Order: sequence, then structure tokens, then C-alpha cells
Amino acid sequence: MSFNFVPVNMSDSRLPKTAKRYQMFIDGKWTDGSAESTFVRNSPAHGIPVSEYPRGGEVDVNAAVSAARHAFDAGVWSRISGAERAEVLLKAAALIRENAEQLALVETLETGKPIQQSRGEILGAAGCWEYAAGMARAIHGESFNNLGESMFGLVTREPVGVVGVITPWNFPFFIASERYPFVLASGCTLVAKAAEITSGTTLMLAGLLKEAGLPDGVFNVVTGPGSVIGKALTEHHDVNMVSFTGSTTVGQSTIAASAKNIKKLGLELGGKNPQVVFADADIDAAIDGTLFGLLFNSGQCCVSGSRLIVERSIHAEFCERLLERAAKVKIGDPLNEETQVGAIIDERQFTTIMRYIGQGQNEGAKLVTGGDVLGDRPGLFIQPTVFDKVDSGMSIFREEIFGPVLCITSFDTYEEAISIANDSCFGLAASIWTSNLDNAIRGFRDLKAGRLWVNTTISGGPELPVGGFKESGYGRETGSYGLEEYTEVKSVHVHLGKRHKWLVE
Repeated sequence: MSFNFVPVNMSDSRLPKTAKRYQMFIDGKWTDGSAESTFVRNSPAHGIPVSEYPRGGEVDVNAAVSAARHAFDAGVWSRISGAERAEVLLKAAALIRENAEQLALVETLETGKPIQQSRGEILGAAGCWEYAAGMARAIHGESFNNLGESMFGLVTREPVGVVGVITPWNFPFFIASERYPFVLASGCTLVAKAAEITSGTTLMLAGLLKEAGLPDGVFNVVTGPGSVIGKALTEHHDVNMVSFTGSTTVGQSTIAASAKNIKKLGLELGGKNPQVVFADADIDAAIDGTLFGLLFNSGQCCVSGSRLIVERSIHAEFCERLLERAAKVKIGDPLNEETQVGAIIDERQFTTIMRYIGQGQNEGAKLVTGGDVLGDRPGLFIQPTVFDKVDSGMSIFREEIFGPVLCITSFDTYEEAISIANDSCFGLAASIWTSNLDNAIRGFRDLKAGRLWVNTTISGGPELPVGGFKESGYGRETGSYGLEEYTEVKSVHVHLGKRHKWLVE
């Protein structure tokens, strides 16, 4: 099967002549901090240097946390009104929209994703900031007027304090924007640790937040290796909470590190997400959704629909039409407006995906298309790869590949479909394709996942929470639930009148 490859245009005027040099952002100032060396990021699609960052260390984490702690304790952000915080967040959203094209270009150069996808993610992220601005004015507690004549009860919410936010490389700006504005809306201050290979847009955001009027010390960005910066941030005694998005393995080490001061954690971790297709589904829509769920961000997506569980009676037709449709997807140069699928993030991930493809063949799965590289190096492109006859004992069924690899398994009954779908240590997301209302409602009740889609996939906005079941993490981001994650609940008992003495003299 041939694929629709869009050759990389190395003469594109948007490609930088030299790597853009960034600095860390600590206490409202740009700085190289303690860094004695820098990290140079090459574009995974073009193979040329595009960004350069200081490689910070524990000293810089300490400085950033100190700035965030001072800003929080001084109340320059935590004690102002929700309306004042909302005003800053709305200005930030407007600035993101004004600078969307520059942000999208950096995102594409660093991640290899298509420019039209980056642009959509930046604009979608602005919506998260706008929604969080409204939530800043909606924080509230409860009152209890039923405790008797001499007691009045209150439940208040207050910001948890200094929050460390560790974000991954696959959606650098969007995932950050599912967290940062909610942290800020709650009144917390934060220290951001973006993935070392995709820190550009987070640092650009720091400048936009300063322009929007955010006080110094409230938002800080430290760059460097996760093994150093992430560990120091998670173990730090002055950090009250850490939000981590990444692999389940690193999430487990984050839990261990957080024990240093019993800090609160929010974890969004790995996924091996099922797409369950019943015979009564709109087949055309299900095929399109399956392809999108597989190839969005080159499959480097924690909610990617990497397991297709299809009813046996339509299995052959569905697979045939899926392959026909896959051949039309435009893969290649991410700066081309028509490209739908871009590059793999780096050599390490590229090698991992290819290893899994080989492992699937060795385990007996049927390779029906793909399985090889696409285009010429230095671009990191992999053919969309589909395995059929995949059973639950295979590693490609059980483990998160994080690439454009689809595993197909058939079922005969509703109960079998749900059993196959839930046969995973993960529980991040799932999709159901059916025209039967019973199957739809029973399905989203029975599937063990934090996010469910019915007759669509990978869609939604900041109104609903995101997060996982089982080894996909705990806690929720976005929506009112996401805001509440960054607050502490306090009970207040107010005694009225004269208190009855315990010790009678």
C-alpha cells in the first residue's frame, strides 16, 4: 500500500537560519540562572536546530520556588479578588490569540506536528484561559445554618499554595493551558517545567503573562532535564502540589518523590485506549474517527484510540475501507498547510515505535499495512501501521506505543467487547461507535475510563474535566473539578453567644 507523502521543503522561508535562544523566567526576569551549558533542539521534521535553552539545575528550581512562595505569601495574587485575577487571565487569552501564528510556528518546529494542527491547539488553548477566567469569579464554599442556635458553619476554599506543573512534549502549549490558567484562577502561584525538547511556547507564554499584568513571581519557568528539574520540584518542601502529565512509569516515581512533604498530586498518565465499533454504527463516521484517533499528532497522544475493537460481522469490510481511507491521509512536511500528519518527536521515540512494530510481527499479529519509515532522513516519519488479529497477550495490545500503530481485535457480543476494552491496566479514554442507545449508555457506564466519547473521538472543551482511572492517574484537570484540584477545603465553626463552660469553678 502506498502512502500520500508530502516532501519536506527545506527552502521554506519560515525555517530559522539559527536556533532561537531562550532564557528561563524566574521572579519576573529572564535569566540563564546557574546553567553552564545549553540544550539545542532540532526540528524532527527538518533536522535543523530551531531552539536553544539553558540547562538549569536544582539551584534554579530553588530560586523559582522561592519566588513563587514569596509571591504567594505576600498575597499579590492569592489575596486579590477573583475579578482581578479574571481580568489578567482574559488579557492573557487575548494576547495568545494575537500571537497565535508565532506560537504555532514554534510549536510546529519543535514538535513536528502540522502547522494547521498547532494553530488549532493554540486557539483552543486560548479558550481554556477564557474559561478559567470565568471560574476565578465562581470559586465558592458552603454555609451550614442547621447546626443549632449557637453554631454557624462555613466551608471555604482557598488556594493550595505553590504548584509545580510538569508537562510533556506532545502537546506543549495545549496541555499546559489545561493546567496553568486553572492554577492561577484558584489564586496559586506556580513553577512550570516544560519538556526540555519543547519548552519554547511555555517561555513565550511567560512573556505574554507578564505583558498581561501578572505579578512577578506568580509564574516561573525552569528549563532543563526532567530527571533533575522534575525531581527537585517534586521533592521540594515549599511546593504544596505537583501536577504531572506523562508516562505511568515516571508518574510512579513522582508519587514516591512527593512523599518528602506529603504534597498533593494530580497525575494524568498513560493510556491504551479502545475504540469499540458495533455493527450498527455509522461505518463511514467510525472509519474516519478511527483514523483520526490513530493518526492525530502521529499517534503521540495519551488519549489516542490505539485499540480498535470491532464487531466480527463487519470486521472485513471495516478493515478494507479503513486501509483505503488511510492511503489518502497526507503525511509529511508540517509547514505545508495540507499536511495532516507530521513527524515523530525524536530519534528515541522513533526507535521505540519501530521496535514495537517488530515485536508485534514476532508475536504473531498480522501486519496489514505500514510498518516502515516514510520519506528521507533526517525527517522522522513512520507509515501508519495496522495490525489485525491482535490478542490480549501481545505487548502491542497491552503497552502504550505512542505512535501511529493500530491494533485490531474482533468481538461477537456486547459483553465480550466491554471485557476486551477493559482488559488493561490503563483507564484514560475510550470511544463507542453505535446507533443503539442501549449500547451507548451501557457502554459509557461499563467502560472504565476517565473520558468517554460516543460516536466521536478526541473532542471537547475546557468545560468538562479530564483525567484517568486505574494506572492512568488520579485527579482531574479543567472544568470546575480542575479548578477545585488546586484548592484546599477548610471547615469553619463559628460559635454564637456565650459558650457553655467545660470546667465549672
